[in-house]
Amino acid sequence: QVQLIESGGGLVQAGGSLRLSCAASGRAYAMGWFRQAPGKEREFVATLNWSGDRLIYADSVKGRFTISRDNAKNTVYLQMNSLKPEDTAVYYCAAGWKYSAVPNQYDYWGQGTQVTVSS
Repeated sequence: QVQLIESGGGLVQAGGSLRLSCAASGRAYAMGWFRQAPGKEREFVATLNWSGDRLIYADSVKGRFTISRDNAKNTVYLQMNSLKPEDTAVYYCAAGWKYSAVPNQYDYWGQGTQVTVSS
């Protein structure tokens, strides 16, 4: 069992930046971020494999968000720049053994952290 704890969410103005962190209690091959806005389904944001040389980004965040990980700390990060109001959502960290953009391929989930972008 791997526990995930997210941090770094908050309120920011459009155009601003935030960095989310997700600390895992153990190792996982793939770690990623998903988000869910009110009334919408959970959607993929970004993921990367253990070595960090394979990454996938959702089209909506390409060029603005950067995912990275520090395996010595079992931590994954999401640097979010040029934030837009439509990025407002609860952001969830996920971990598992399959590198995928599909939520049900992940075995472990964090509790979520709120990101609110004001216009």
